[in-house]
Amino acid sequence: MSPTHLVLIPSYNTGAKLFETVAAACAAWNPVWVVMDGSTDGTSDQLRRSAQDYPGLRVLVMRRNRGKGAAIEFGLRKALAAGFTHALTMDADGQHATDMIAHFMALSTDHPRRVILGKPVFDASAPAERIIGRKIANFCADVETLWAGIGDCLFGFRVYPIADLLDVMISTPFMRRFDFDPEAAIRLCWRGLKPLNVEAPVRYFRKEEGGVSHFNYVRDNLWLSWMFLRLAGGMLIRLPWLIPVPARFNA
Repeated sequence: MSPTHLVLIPSYNTGAKLFETVAAACAAWNPVWVVMDGSTDGTSDQLRRSAQDYPGLRVLVMRRNRGKGAAIEFGLRKALAAGFTHALTMDADGQHATDMIAHFMALSTDHPRRVILGKPVFDASAPAERIIGRKIANFCADVETLWAGIGDCLFGFRVYPIADLLDVMISTPFMRRFDFDPEAAIRLCWRGLKPLNVEAPVRYFRKEEGGVSHFNYVRDNLWLSWMFLRLAGGMLIRLPWLIPVPARFNA
């Protein structure tokens, strides 16, 4: 069991894929914590009952759904209080490759002051509209960090220094829902943490394969657009400090 690095998985009504993901994560790393974000599909009780089968698995339950970022923040606060320094976040729906966990954790151990960012390698299952939208989001993230080196701002398979991420989250009322992943990457760059990009495979499951997605193309893309517009103002305020950041990161 690692005393410093844990896997943190937020979940909201993920269905059977949650149990497959947790079992694979527990086989790859110890400890694994799952934050049940107000799930109403019965998975919270099922996972708590099966927790005894997995040493190092802890299930944290939030009474109501508050969003991915809020669930991660809830888990991070508990992890920091327990003495952990770093957390690998990953989705509960089976899209992320659990066999990459140990590699990401090793990189984080060697580079504790860097954010280990997964850079997705898509297969044929990836929807074309998601890939196009990703390119637009990544361009916006590059502009708002002056090309500081974020390989992919939306991919949620990452290792964060917990204290730094919590400090960033405390500084803003946002980052609690779907905006968590891109805003965390951008704000941590602003904070001076250099990203380390690592390619990792990602797979999209169809509904008949048990895939679950709560992404709403209209609502969530509008929310992301507002987020990038909002962060553009923050970038302009920080511009005198940000200008030398890419040079420092690439030195």
